[in-house]
Amino acid sequence: MVRPDPVRAEGPSRAKPHQVADAIRALIVSGELSEGDSLGREPELIERFGVSRPSLREALRILEADGLITVVRGVYGGVIVHQPDQRMTARTGSLVLRARNVPLADVFEARAMLEPLAVRRIASRRNRAAALAELRALIVQEERAIEDPERFGYANAAFHERLMQLGGNQTLTVLTEMLTEIVVRSVAEVSRADDPTGSVAVRRRGLRSQRRLLELIEAGDATAAEEHWRSHMAVVGRVMLGQRASKVVELLVRDP
Repeated sequence: MVRPDPVRAEGPSRAKPHQVADAIRALIVSGELSEGDSLGREPELIERFGVSRPSLREALRILEADGLITVVRGVYGGVIVHQPDQRMTARTGSLVLRARNVPLADVFEARAMLEPLAVRRIASRRNRAAALAELRALIVQEERAIEDPERFGYANAAFHERLMQLGGNQTLTVLTEMLTEIVVRSVAEVSRADDPTGSVAVRRRGLRSQRRLLELIEAGDATAAEEHWRSHMAVVGRVMLGQRASKVVELLVRDP
């Protein structure tokens, strides 16, 4: 277990709870603390950080609100660490988008602008065999889940996420993960009775389009691959959003 140093005074501008929160946050984002690690129990943390119980509890409240920790009460409780992920960025992003009255269609359009860029980069590489093998394997997973809308939704999201990751730009990957999380979870929340992935026939058409994409990537035709995927994403947007396209992003992006 990582043992943080006691909080040092940093002047009157930083209250001790914020100093403690900053110290723990730094350990998490640096990778010194991993998903599921335990920071320990309250008495241990008070001693390690050299702060009062109220200051520690306020620091933990700040971190819990950020989604970086979970405070487990009871005899076997403690403070459990969480690594930042797309749900965290989606929560923050959805607040800003909602405040600016941004519709879901606008969010999906941003995602549809980014994925074709990743496609072009993959198709432009000389060594793309490994990427193609990964994407083909993900299409197989989608095919196996074709009859189950929920399973298919997860498998389909995995394909899109890996496509962006293979594009090689980490910043664009994070942005796309955030946008996907906002769209998928918002659509699911406002219409749980509907299947946002469409009918089985619609899903199969989507898989045929994915396979066509891989053919173009394999051929090294970056321009055709990019154009094909831009058209694909436009169709997917119409199917997925339907009548919800003009709906403003909701503050519904939360853990299930």
